[in-house]
Amino acid sequence: MVATPPTEEERQHATEVAVRELLLGRYPHADGGLSVYAEQLAGDGVLRGLLGPREAQRLWSRHIANCAVLEELIPHGAQLVDIGSGAGLPGIPLALVRPDLRISLVEPLLRRATFLADVVSALDLADRVSVVRGRAEEQESLQADVVTARAVAPMERLAGWTLPLVRRGGILLAVKGDAAAAELSEAGSVLERLGGGEAVVVTCGVGIVDPPTTVIRVVRVHTGRRPSAR
Repeated sequence: MVATPPTEEERQHATEVAVRELLLGRYPHADGGLSVYAEQLAGDGVLRGLLGPREAQRLWSRHIANCAVLEELIPHGAQLVDIGSGAGLPGIPLALVRPDLRISLVEPLLRRATFLADVVSALDLADRVSVVRGRAEEQESLQADVVTARAVAPMERLAGWTLPLVRRGGILLAVKGDAAAAELSEAGSVLERLGGGEAVVVTCGVGIVDPPTTVIRVVRVHTGRRPSAR
């Protein structure tokens, strides 16, 4: 008797289970929080339009684990600002796997900011995670050791919103895809003008997510200057 090959849905489910087990095996202390967060994304996150219904079938592999492994690049005890946080990615997974971090989730849209506030409250993170409703370029008072962004804008434009918030010696971590190297090349002059120093494409999450998470990492070496408003 010939075995019936698994359907695409069955393969995706198996991937989700495997990635979840790998992630929680590395961060067992975050098991409860990450599981609750996944339920919130699949429930209210979809109902409020923060994620598409199909994304609920790949929350762990495409979103939660993909973001949580970014912690490999973040120094201990850092103050972190997550720009365009949306549904809390990568800020919420980072807060759950790294209880040493202090995080500000910056989000301009009210419905998203409201969802983030509900998540922070439900996960009992309010002592070290805050929600800031506003645009990144309006947050000059926020100075962080690390600034993160995922699926916000091309690097050339993203740099102008994020690097001014990075302290001298701090880092910008922009989660990107296959075009990371090309984006970095195009943004070179902008990064230099804004005080960016070493800028490289790195990966993290090997052994948990496949493919590993691709990140543009930029060190800020001096204050530079913010681009002119248009």
